[in-house]
Amino acid sequence: MPISARRTPLSTWRSLATVATSAALMATFVPPAVADSATPRKSRPVYAYDKAIREAVWVDTGLDGDRDGRNDRVAVDIVRPSEPAQRGRKIPVIMDASPYYSCCGRGNESQRKTYDANGDVVQMPLFYDNYFVPRGYAFVAVDLAGTNRSDGCVDVGGRSDIQSAKAVVDWLNGRGRAYTTRTGSTKAKANWTNGRTGMIGKSYDGTIANGVAATGVKGLKTIVPIGAISSWYDYYFAKGAPLYNSGPDWLSDAVESPEARAKCAHVQQALVDGAPRTGDWTRLWTERDYVKDVRKIDASVFVIHGQQDLNVRPKHFGQWWDALVKHGVERKIWLSQTGHVDPFDFRRAAWVDTLHRWFDHELLGYDNGIDDEPMADIERHPDQWVTTKTWPPRTTQTTTLRPGKGALAGVGTLGLRKRSGTQTFTDDPTLDETDWAAHIGRSTPEKAGFVTAPLTKDLRLSGSAKVTVTATPTTSTAHLSAILVDLGPDTIRDYSAAGEGITTLTDRTCWGPSTPGDSSCYLKTRTKTAAVDYTIFSRGWADLGNHSSGTGSPLTPGTPYTLTLDLHASDHVVPAGHRLALVVAGTDEGLIDPPSTTPSLTLDLKRTYAKVPLVGGPTAFKKATSGAAPAPKGSTPAPRGSVLDGVGDPSGPDRLPGDGA
Repeated sequence: MPISARRTPLSTWRSLATVATSAALMATFVPPAVADSATPRKSRPVYAYDKAIREAVWVDTGLDGDRDGRNDRVAVDIVRPSEPAQRGRKIPVIMDASPYYSCCGRGNESQRKTYDANGDVVQMPLFYDNYFVPRGYAFVAVDLAGTNRSDGCVDVGGRSDIQSAKAVVDWLNGRGRAYTTRTGSTKAKANWTNGRTGMIGKSYDGTIANGVAATGVKGLKTIVPIGAISSWYDYYFAKGAPLYNSGPDWLSDAVESPEARAKCAHVQQALVDGAPRTGDWTRLWTERDYVKDVRKIDASVFVIHGQQDLNVRPKHFGQWWDALVKHGVERKIWLSQTGHVDPFDFRRAAWVDTLHRWFDHELLGYDNGIDDEPMADIERHPDQWVTTKTWPPRTTQTTTLRPGKGALAGVGTLGLRKRSGTQTFTDDPTLDETDWAAHIGRSTPEKAGFVTAPLTKDLRLSGSAKVTVTATPTTSTAHLSAILVDLGPDTIRDYSAAGEGITTLTDRTCWGPSTPGDSSCYLKTRTKTAAVDYTIFSRGWADLGNHSSGTGSPLTPGTPYTLTLDLHASDHVVPAGHRLALVVAGTDEGLIDPPSTTPSLTLDLKRTYAKVPLVGGPTAFKKATSGAAPAPKGSTPAPRGSVLDGVGDPSGPDRLPGDGA
């Protein structure tokens, strides 16, 4: 469906500043003071944060997940300026719905909610309340069902989780019920808000924002998912290959309150039964797949993701973004070189300013020009950002690259021409992608590598790649990995280190006013880099037993099977003088679990290929692989056949989709 058939294109977003001139809306929608009220550009901190109203309500979700005979109520903590209500003005809401406010904390400093003797919130984690409440927004922090002060059970992205937050959006828009206490009958009205809501959050919180937006709930005007999951199956499996040694039941147990844990054994068991470690697709995963419901979204989406995020892997933003494009959803994106890191900790000042203008445009209706700016910000080198008008660029074309045999076993070529022959490797579950890339020029038994000649021009890959392999196993089970590698010297963010690309310092910067119990000042960070001989910029995994459907089956040794691996979305430039490499191997140690056997696999090169998103398509590849290559900028490339240096070995992914840094 063309964008114009359903949604307004990005370049001509709705301008609520114009709509708000009507007398009906002016009665309820008056923005904070600005330099020129006729053409507002930016909300200003004109309201007193120390006089803000702090209150709690409990919203009825309409569910009884904990089976105690009454509807579950979720706790909603609110901080809002007092002055607008006194003047009869209604304000929009910024909302973060999370399971982590009590168990694990939010942000780089793992902040938790704190309360006064009356049960009203004193400290809200993160800077959103300190910064935005003085500018005329309410900040609302929702405890998901089964966490902190809420009733119900955690079902890890399912109906209970999503309804926890959706019910609050409904209440803010006059469609739901809330009470002043957890068990009482005194109702609470959201008569201070115009209902215009924006959801934000990192990881699990951003995932809930995705899920709520995919319900099409009215009143949700924008979401800002940061490192968020788009389909829970892809958090735990990659086409049948298990990514963790546990399932969603472990996560549910980790975040639930003690009270919920005592009541929710039936939900835990349902998660175990519905998410078998076979990696088979079940009804449980269908319920937790938000991508399929993107067509329902009636909100704009501002996506932020680390391209080296090995917790919530970049496949999540890639498939989500592709669906947003298909259905014409208004959108914007930031892609960093970090792992699972909040933009507040890798690009702080620019992030706060951009988020401020985004919410002003989407929730206050300010005509501030953010809709006319480039769609994508991409970190090309540490702290060096470029912009792209659209993402991926319009000249991007899927280009088929084919592997060929080389002079050494396992050290082949990569180009446009179809080749024949075979390459054989043996799975070694003790090795990982860094071992394969480090030995790309050597004949080693655990991988098959294919490399272009040194490039004569820069080559940009932008989007999601796929690798189709035809492989003959020697055993009844086999796992496969495929990676794309930039071979050449560079300095990159050290995403494998503890901070996943950042180092936390001891001094602080402040973002809004503080109160004695809620500081707006946060520890500064700096970029942590590593000098490398190669960069792995996209990866994907699969169980060969999933070759024909979403259900795995035993393999017949000696029989060839064809399977396509979905590689993670990225935007990466392989510079002139570097080489582009494709590696196909078995278990990626630390990132997927090994199969029950240790197979050797023979690739049929004629039926093995990569479909990669190249800016400029096949023509760009031809130009970049012809002629004499210049010497790469910076350090001298390591001699062919030598052992290359990269970042450290990838650690096992965190089983908790939390802050991580």
